[in-house]
Amino acid sequence: MTKLTFLFFMLAILSFSLAANTQQQPGENIQKDNYYPSVMFETSMGNLIIELNRKKAPSTVNNFLSYVKRGEFNNTLFHRVIPGYIIQGGGYDPEYQERKASRTIINESGNGLKNDMYSIAMAREEDPHSARRQFFFNMKDNNNLDPGKNWGYTVFGSVIEGTDVLDKMALVETEYKALIRFQDAPKKHVLLIAATVLPEPKY
Repeated sequence: MTKLTFLFFMLAILSFSLAANTQQQPGENIQKDNYYPSVMFETSMGNLIIELNRKKAPSTVNNFLSYVKRGEFNNTLFHRVIPGYIIQGGGYDPEYQERKASRTIINESGNGLKNDMYSIAMAREEDPHSARRQFFFNMKDNNNLDPGKNWGYTVFGSVIEGTDVLDKMALVETEYKALIRFQDAPKKHVLLIAATVLPEPKY
């Protein structure tokens, strides 16, 4: 290898390394100095406000905020309602077509936050690092979803206003929905009309 070829080779490696280091995680520039950004959900059953915990679940919160900011949660269904357990949403439109999801995110279930009542956590598949965009609200203290010997489900915030809206959602009548193969889909659509990042508080 000539000196010139070697020089070009080293410059290519350096350029690749710099590019990799400057890649930003989706959502990290949304109120980047705010550890506890808030998001309002306008739903067909009322409004609620979620306080996120970026300090404990940075990757999860940044991922969630990126979907909110792009309007990806607007006009989606709460497609799974299990009274006394969870209310799940974020993944389907009103025709039960699955919304496009970006990359998977790392499981942060060991962050100390628990799947307590009215907390919000990421839904996932069997692979612990398979969460993308679907989320769920805990409708009781679901200790079985916390990490132990196995990975748990990442909690990344909690509802600070509008818990009565979730209580109402938990009472809707459900049925089996063949399109998504869930037993617990509401008979009448429960919609997330819009999700909005609230202004950063000024102290």
